[in-house]
Order: sequence, then C-alpha cells, then structure tokens
Amino acid sequence: MKSDTEALVSEAVGKHPGAGRDSLIPLLQEIQETLGYLSRDSIIALGKLINLPDSKIYGVATFYNQFRFEPRGRFHVQVCRGTACHVKGSVKVLDAIKKELGIESGRTTRDGLFSLEIVACMGACALAPVVSINGEFHARVVPEMVAALTGNCRRQASGKEA
Repeated sequence: MKSDTEALVSEAVGKHPGAGRDSLIPLLQEIQETLGYLSRDSIIALGKLINLPDSKIYGVATFYNQFRFEPRGRFHVQVCRGTACHVKGSVKVLDAIKKELGIESGRTTRDGLFSLEIVACMGACALAPVVSINGEFHARVVPEMVAALTGNCRRQASGKEA
C-alpha cells in the first residue's frame, strides 16, 4: 500500500509522460508546491519512479535555492538582500533575526513557528530594508525592531493578538 507521499509523487510523475532526468525540476517544483517542501520520502519515491538515484535528485535540488527540505514555519520570514536593502543595512537586520530565532536561513525553528529565507529582491526598494512575514511587508527595518516583530508573531500564535 502506498503512503500519502508516494501517492502524491506518483500523481506528479503521471502528469509528465516519460518523465526522467529532463523532467526533474518541474517534478520537484510540483512536489514542493503540494507538500510545502521536499521531504526525504518524496525524493526516495521520485527516484524509484523515474529510475534516478536519490543522490542525483538531491544534488539537483540542493543546487537551486528555490527548493526547501524542511516545512515552512507558521511565520515565514523573508529578508530582502537586494542592492537597496543591502546598502540600507539588511545584513544587520538578517543577523539580528538569525540571533533572535536561533536559526540560519533556509531553516525552521524547532517549534515550527518561524522559518527564515533570504530573497534577492522584493521589489520594494524605496522601503529598504524590507522584511516580509507571511507576505506582509515591514519597511525600513532596523535590528532594534526585530524583537518586536517576532514578539508580535509569538503573541498572535498564542492567541494574544498584538
């Protein structure tokens, strides 16, 4: 009997007749879109279905920064590192967020509350530096604002709205 993950991967492969190495990126994108990330089980199942070693699939997936290997947190924090944000101090903001959450970019906190991602540009250069939390932009962020931003998320998660 197939697991839910195996069934999902099988369905994705079924949409790509003759799927193989040339279909790998669209398959990984589809699996991630459905699952929210690329689990170990999904990579193994995909390898079996398209006859590629797991290591090859993992190698391709890790090459592209669009792929995640952990589920996103309830609050997905994105820090813009575009030119305008960089010039305005986003590296210090990023450092403050990493310290506050205790995670590196691409990771999720143990409690599943926060995930952190660095993005190249959010297209809001006039508001630099910009941090997005679940798609909501926060403008002109400075390191001193980080504790308040994450605190608001924690209060929201606990039911004590900010």
